[in-house]
Amino acid sequence: MRVVFMGTPDFSVPVLDALVEAGHDICAVYCQPPRRAGRGKKERPTPVHARAEALGLPVRTPTSLRNDQAQAEFAALNADIAVVVAYGLILPQPILDAPNHGCLNIHASLLPRWRGAAPIHRAIMAGDAETGICIMQMEAGLDTGPVLLREATSIGKTETTGDLHDRLSQMGARLIVRALAELPDLTPEPQPETGVTYADKIDKSEARVDWTRPATEIDRLIRGLSPFPGAWTTLHGKRLKLIRSRVVAGSGEPGQVIAALTICCGEGAVELLQVQPEGRGIQQQKEFLNGTQITKDTVLA
Repeated sequence: MRVVFMGTPDFSVPVLDALVEAGHDICAVYCQPPRRAGRGKKERPTPVHARAEALGLPVRTPTSLRNDQAQAEFAALNADIAVVVAYGLILPQPILDAPNHGCLNIHASLLPRWRGAAPIHRAIMAGDAETGICIMQMEAGLDTGPVLLREATSIGKTETTGDLHDRLSQMGARLIVRALAELPDLTPEPQPETGVTYADKIDKSEARVDWTRPATEIDRLIRGLSPFPGAWTTLHGKRLKLIRSRVVAGSGEPGQVIAALTICCGEGAVELLQVQPEGRGIQQQKEFLNGTQITKDTVLA
């Protein structure tokens, strides 16, 4: 098929690769414009931009698709279909209508649960037992379109957003290739009206750990915000980002260290398996303890 691919971050790259490997004609790749990053504040292309250029594909980086020129340029591609995954721009109706078979979105949740911007984070933070991928026919509403294919997967008890992100990305790549191959035989199923939830964008104010909360909730917060933006606490007056954890037995004052990196919560305790001290890289528990003085009366705040 003649495909317009629309995606921006790392999550989208395996999907682009899969479409190319399946033999589809990628007539254009749309992604967010390069942004200044790093110490030198040099413009850095997005992961999809970089991968598309490496594959020799034409790249477009409009800041909006709402103007007549952008819509005319998109329509002139005469695409059979557009595949959209974590693109980052709202698609107005003329864009949705332009390809012969419309626009398909790869969404990382079991719709209608977790419509919106941060479905992987929210699923882990909420303690969901499973999540998955939906291939959805796009329409004007926020992730409201009918679903062509869906596949579920369990969320591991120690799985982080980073872990789940990578698994779902590969799942989405496999499922979209199947969807395009079977498109004439697929029946779009409207989403049920019950069970709708919204995965709001993660706010930095959510990331600080409140040690008075139950251990299960804190563990989900740590894993759900790992690796970005990262749940955090303070130790010896400096910020400590928490990367991996697990729920363990323990009791004491909230925030109190009772053994190694086992921290008391409002109910139960969590063991910190990986952390990232301020200004340093991620460290395993043993490495961190070798370089940091912590006693049983140490309190994290």
